[in-house]
Amino acid sequence: METLHFDLVVIGFGKAGKTLAWTLAAQGKNVALIEQSNQMYGGTCINIGCVPTKALVHRAEQVADSNGAELFEEAVAFRGKLTEAMRAKNKQLLVTHETAKLIDGHARFVSDREVEVTAGDDRLRVTADYFVINTGASPVIPEAEGINESRRVFTSTELQTHTPRPQRLAVVGGGPIGIEFASMFAHFGSEVTVFNRGERLFGSSDPDVAEVASQILSDAGVKILNGVSVTSVEDGEDATSVGYRDSAGEVQRLEVDAVLVAAGRRPATEDLGLENTSVKVDDRGAIEVDQTLHTSVPHIFAVGDVNGGPQFTYISLDDFRIVLDQLVGEGKRSAQDRFAVATTTFMTPPLSQVGMTEQEAQQAGKNFRVASKPVDQIAAMPKAKILETPQGVMKFVIDTDTDQILGAQLLVVESVEVINLVAMAMRAGITATQLRNSIYTHPSVTEGLNEVLA
Repeated sequence: METLHFDLVVIGFGKAGKTLAWTLAAQGKNVALIEQSNQMYGGTCINIGCVPTKALVHRAEQVADSNGAELFEEAVAFRGKLTEAMRAKNKQLLVTHETAKLIDGHARFVSDREVEVTAGDDRLRVTADYFVINTGASPVIPEAEGINESRRVFTSTELQTHTPRPQRLAVVGGGPIGIEFASMFAHFGSEVTVFNRGERLFGSSDPDVAEVASQILSDAGVKILNGVSVTSVEDGEDATSVGYRDSAGEVQRLEVDAVLVAAGRRPATEDLGLENTSVKVDDRGAIEVDQTLHTSVPHIFAVGDVNGGPQFTYISLDDFRIVLDQLVGEGKRSAQDRFAVATTTFMTPPLSQVGMTEQEAQQAGKNFRVASKPVDQIAAMPKAKILETPQGVMKFVIDTDTDQILGAQLLVVESVEVINLVAMAMRAGITATQLRNSIYTHPSVTEGLNEVLA
């Protein structure tokens, strides 16, 4: 069996690993990137996550009174072309470097210093000075009778390319992925029901913001069932029956055409051969790392979703910066440096958040004030009305002792852009007064800060 040696071996084509691979290859390092699927060149984000789903969300927002079923099929076709082009570009960014090698196949550790790559009947042994595990995460399938046998149960990966569009869709899970798909398919014209275990949706938001967001979903046609658990899934000839226990403990059933399982994602560490190494894994299957992303084996790093941290592409990109600094920099950067990291739930309009909620500020004993206003009442921000999306609310929590922004919850069109400005202001120590009195382009959503922060 042939054995190859590299300065660095990356397992998985995700954001952190691929960026590290081509950055070090550009510096002349001998680098290999191992990926088991040629449909995942570039990683989760561009193939089955952020990019393709947001392309579908964008198309869904254009439906209006048009034929949603037909436009969904057009959107799926557009999504396919987009991801195909991005896969090709990501491959090119790597292989154009003379010292970089793309190895197709499944990697499995046989020791702390060696992996075996299999592709069909082909076998290859690979050793390296450093390894970076970058295998991402995979969907969690909840326990329910018949759920694994049903031909109408889909993960978010599968449903985004499944045509025709389901007329009736059950979404099992009320987290960001479930909400995104529920909102999107409702705009495409599906009858959507969300099965949520919690007492309410948007549990990381303040109740007043969560109430507005839930109402927006309801107004879009999404039926929300809180405090419920799905107990069974049974396929019929033309439909699938979802059995669930409601908030009163009664067993109910709902017939649908498709079931989306959106119950979270777990680190993808199965069949990596970690039992043959000294790499420690926690009870969730996540690889344990320190603040500089070293595993329990000093020359092995774990980056992205597989290390159990926040499952966001931009966190993975920051993981790249940390590991790069460890390998060829000053070794000072760490995950402890992260502050005011924003998140977005891509419903329509999107809900973006950063920092503390009002409840968290109370629990922390902060002296604070709340600046909040419904979007349709912000006179100085006509952009939302121009875009025909006047729903939502903009809410800030401000430290009254320092005038620093403690947190923000922006349920407003284009919030995904504005939240980055707010997060940077928090990191830079810019006050709420300075944000309020800044000059912003008109018309823009950003200029809502002029009024809401007053």
